[in-house]
Amino acid sequence: MKLNQLAAKPQLIKMTLEDETILKEFGEPLEFWTWDRQPLETFMKLANSNQADVTAMIGVVRTLILDETGKEIITDGVMLPSNVLIKVIAKIVESLGK
Repeated sequence: MKLNQLAAKPQLIKMTLEDETILKEFGEPLEFWTWDRQPLETFMKLANSNQADVTAMIGVVRTLILDETGKEIITDGVMLPSNVLIKVIAKIVESLGK
């Protein structure tokens, strides 16, 4: 197969958090969207981010946590609860590895 057969414009994909902790706390799964493929720059920033530099990591991740229209959920002054944010980041990183 030629690589150009794999090349395509990014598409929004729905991701769901539905582990026992989320279901217990919120009573239902939590949904968000992200792109099925990331620009190389974003992928490399995330791969090279230092876990000690949370601000830089959030700066990259915020561009990956989207609503169903592709709009960023985390904006100036708006943040997710920390326990949810950690799960969202883990879900996105897991999907990037596939």
